[in-house]
Amino acid sequence: MDKKVYGILSLPVIVGALGYFVDIYDLLLFSIIRKDSLIGVGVPVDRVTVIGEDIISIQMIGLLIGGIIWGIMGDKKGRLSVLFGSIVLYSLANIVNGFVVNTTQYAIVRFIAGIGLAGELGAGITLVSELIPKEKRGMATSMVAGIGLTGAVFAFIMKQEFNWRTCYFIGGGLGLLLLILRISVFESGMFHDVKKLNVQRGNFLMLFNNADRFKRYVLGILIGLPTWFVIGVLVTFSSEFGTQMGIKEKIDPGKAVMYAYAAIAAGDMLIGFVSQWFRSRKKALYLFYAITALFMILFFTVQWNGSAAMMYWICAGLGFGTGFWAIFVTMGAEQFGTNLRATAATTIPNMVRGMLAVFIIPLFKGLRGITDYYTGGWLAAIIIMLIGFIAVINTRETFGKDLNFVEQ
Repeated sequence: MDKKVYGILSLPVIVGALGYFVDIYDLLLFSIIRKDSLIGVGVPVDRVTVIGEDIISIQMIGLLIGGIIWGIMGDKKGRLSVLFGSIVLYSLANIVNGFVVNTTQYAIVRFIAGIGLAGELGAGITLVSELIPKEKRGMATSMVAGIGLTGAVFAFIMKQEFNWRTCYFIGGGLGLLLLILRISVFESGMFHDVKKLNVQRGNFLMLFNNADRFKRYVLGILIGLPTWFVIGVLVTFSSEFGTQMGIKEKIDPGKAVMYAYAAIAAGDMLIGFVSQWFRSRKKALYLFYAITALFMILFFTVQWNGSAAMMYWICAGLGFGTGFWAIFVTMGAEQFGTNLRATAATTIPNMVRGMLAVFIIPLFKGLRGITDYYTGGWLAAIIIMLIGFIAVINTRETFGKDLNFVEQ
């Protein structure tokens, strides 16, 4: 059993960050190469937006299902088993993705990749949270998320240099290379300890059979909704919003994603230190929620007849605001006992990703159906932010919480 005390720049943190880097590269690659790749498999230009929304939704459903599978496995078999299994699945799926020739194949492979991608973040954050002293936990998980999120920037650079099929091959290859580093990481001592206890491990239904646990779980999910509204709607479809707002220049959605994720990475690394300074997860969340809301207002007001450059910088501001993702995921791990921690920490972010398909995009489509594209966007933004603020108000503070406990 590993009882070593790790620092915020120790091997588990570095390997966790690199794992999330590859995860984000593969997760965001479709958003970045959406137009080129869909046209490449024969989709007419006027159908790219609709087909793109459908494939993103299918990928997110895969993430939702995968989150449940890997979360349960993380508590039953160990955090490392998830980190090995998930990376093999999504790496192979991305290599196969480089060979697809039609949208049906594309959707199936993105669904399988989504299942694989679901395991990386939750298991990685759970492992780091359990290995790092509680005083430094927030900073360590912020390092994992912040460094990892630069994977989106790398994906954009690869898109600029290579054909879209090659970009998928690169993602798959990076994942397989990461397996070598994973061998050097130890399993969590807390997980080893809880295996000796007579408690249920990885029982997904335990999140629903107790009112207090269910409340913690639902609030944990709702806090994260603004992140995927920003990335999955405002940034991914920034080109379409730009057209609606009279921007004459061509907006590259891949470049918008790159700007957003570079800023998210900065926000993610900063929020751990902000939380440490405030000695509060919730106060840090309020600050970053306010930044997100500010740039949503700018997105829908200053861009009429604006420029592509301004759109990219507003997407960067939105990204920086949603840099609360690191603390949001950390809180998901801190809310639950060791016997249910991986299940909760893995399913919560993937439920949020899945909500893009089952709630966020349907909400946006419904609102734009009864109004218009632009109005549907800002109405959805107000609804999503209100839900998030209410969730933060009602969730528990977890700063400095001792994680060595179990759920009964």
